[in-house]
Amino acid sequence: MADQLLEQVRDVVDGQIDFQGQRLAEILATVLLSIVGAISFVVGFFLQDIALALKIGLGGTALTFLVIVPPWPFFNQHPVKWLPVGGLSVPTSHQNIVIDEKILGER
Repeated sequence: MADQLLEQVRDVVDGQIDFQGQRLAEILATVLLSIVGAISFVVGFFLQDIALALKIGLGGTALTFLVIVPPWPFFNQHPVKWLPVGGLSVPTSHQNIVIDEKILGER
């Protein structure tokens, strides 16, 4: 029972995201922080309240943190298919290296 629970926690905390998920996370972080910064500035400027502007900025940053940091499933929609341990070896007779338009290793 405890091992099963520990395995579920490990799967959640593991944090697997793919390369496209990383790009999405970067875009989301940039957009969300820009929007929050703009809203915070406008509200603080028009109401002349720096404390409110800071609260909005910190709240928006916390919201961005909750959206970006956890490994949500939409960040891993295109997982990378890695080779098995040890990899696949290609026979050396099929490897051709091209340098200056000359093929090396041709048999």
